[in-house]
Amino acid sequence: MKKTLLSISLASLFTALTGSAMAVEQRPFLTLDVAKKMAAACEAKAKQEGWKMNISIVDSGGNLKYFARQDDSFLKSIEIAHLKAGTSTGFPFSTKQVGEIAATRVPGIAYVPGIATFEGGLPIMTGDGKHVGAIGVSGASAEQDGICAQAALDAVKNELK
Repeated sequence: MKKTLLSISLASLFTALTGSAMAVEQRPFLTLDVAKKMAAACEAKAKQEGWKMNISIVDSGGNLKYFARQDDSFLKSIEIAHLKAGTSTGFPFSTKQVGEIAATRVPGIAYVPGIATFEGGLPIMTGDGKHVGAIGVSGASAEQDGICAQAALDAVKNELK
């Protein structure tokens, strides 16, 4: 009788624990390997074009995953790269799109501290639309920063499927 009760109790406990685990949502996340590949692609594009970039890659919570500063890049661009990545983490939009939104709604998002409203920040999305992080690039013109950030995303599109 005691063995039967013990077996039933253990089975109930196992069922309860298994049921709870299934209630937890499974989400994709940005790996360090993918972040490194992104930075390498952006660095290669920058080197090819003669740009000197700061590259900030963050996870979906805005936590720094990887950072690279090319030789002789502007020091203040470090902060700008982080702001761009943070903006595209907080919103699933490019910083260029945030700037376009800001331009149409005065006073609006442009006045929120820590928001970048010019090109160079892109959200990192999986193939099925999950927002797993962002990249912010700064050191050249806003357009060139955006080109470099896009090169980073293009380099890992297969890993994000």
